[in-house]
Amino acid sequence: MKLPIYDHFHPDEKPFVDRAWEWVERSAQQHELKRTDFLDPRQAQIVQSLVNRHPDVELRLDGGYPEAERRRAIIGPDYRDLNQELAGIAVLEVQISGPGGTSQQLDHGDYLGALLGLGIKRDRVGDIHVHETFTHIMMTEDIADYLNVHLRQVHRASVLTEIIPLSSLLPVVPELQEMSFTVASMRVDGIASDVHRISRTKIVDPIRAGRCRVNWKTVEDPSEQLREGDVVSIKGLGRFKVLEADGVTKKGRIRLKVGKFI
Repeated sequence: MKLPIYDHFHPDEKPFVDRAWEWVERSAQQHELKRTDFLDPRQAQIVQSLVNRHPDVELRLDGGYPEAERRRAIIGPDYRDLNQELAGIAVLEVQISGPGGTSQQLDHGDYLGALLGLGIKRDRVGDIHVHETFTHIMMTEDIADYLNVHLRQVHRASVLTEIIPLSSLLPVVPELQEMSFTVASMRVDGIASDVHRISRTKIVDPIRAGRCRVNWKTVEDPSEQLREGDVVSIKGLGRFKVLEADGVTKKGRIRLKVGKFI
C-alpha cells in the first residue's frame, strides 16, 4: 500500500488497513467475493473508505438487523449484486436454566466472556441483546452449531440454548441516561471528566494511554474536539454520546446534553 494512505489512519490501525486493502484488491483484480467476520463501526468505516478508492469494487455491510453496531462486510466486484449474497449470520437464544434466574442478572460482558472461554474469537460474534428472561447473540453461521452444543454456562449460571431464525431476533434498544451541564470547550477530556465525575487530571491518563475511542477510533490527544453525535468510550469507564450543544451561556460556556450508556 502507498504510504500516504496510512496518513488517514491511526498507527495501531495499520495491520487492519493492510488486510482490508488486500480484500479490496483481490476483489478488483481476481474478482473474488469476500465475506468478513464482524467488524466494529470503526473497522467498517475503514473498509468503506478503502472501497471508495476503488471504482471496480462494491461493499455491503450487514449485522443481521438495520441498527446493528457490529456488521459483516461483503466485498465484491461491481458487477455482482451483493444484496443477493447471504451474510451468513445466525442467532443463538440463551436462557438461564436454573430456578428463578433471569438474563438481567448477567450482562453483556458475562456472555462475551463465556464465548471467549470456549475458544471463540471476538470477531465471530456480533451484537449481544440481553433481555429480562433470555439473550440473543448474533454470530457467524459456522460457529452456531458448536455453541448450541457447548455453551452450557455463563458466569456461574447454567444455560440452555437454541438456534432461532434471524426473523425472530429481538434487538435491545440502548438506554441513555441524559445529563446536562456546561463546559468551557468541546475538549474530550473536559466533557469526559464531567460525564464520569472524575477530575480532568485523572481522565487525561487513560486518554494518553490509548484507552479512549471517539467513534471507535483511538484518540490519544486530550484536547480532541468533540461534536454532536460523537460516541466516546473509555476503557473501564463506559460510553457516552454527545447529544446536543445548545448555545452559549452569558459567561461563554457551552450548554451540553450528553447521553451515558447504561
